[in-house]
Amino acid sequence: MKVIDEKAFMETFQYFDKSIVIEIIDIFIQEYPDRIAALKKDIETKDFNKLKFDAHSMKGVISNFFAEAPQKYARELELKGVKGDGEGLTELFESLRNYSNDLLEDLELMKPKFTE
Repeated sequence: MKVIDEKAFMETFQYFDKSIVIEIIDIFIQEYPDRIAALKKDIETKDFNKLKFDAHSMKGVISNFFAEAPQKYARELELKGVKGDGEGLTELFESLRNYSNDLLEDLELMKPKFTE
């Protein structure tokens, strides 16, 4: 499922050096496994302070890619961390992970547009 708003993405990055755009994408892809693992651990240990921080960080990097769905779930996890609310964390995490996996696929498809 496509999660990136491709029009907004292309409008924003059209004037960037193409190698910078590829680097931004690659950094997200490389850091993603550690980021998602940290969120999973935060939820498992009910470390709401770390959850707040890690979800906020994830939300921020996702916002670079105009991907509303995964950004929404990261924001919801962040708010749960702020409130210390453990209800529904696993479901939110699974939604974030599923949409983030779609984001990873979208980013791989976007890369060739910046290598031409």
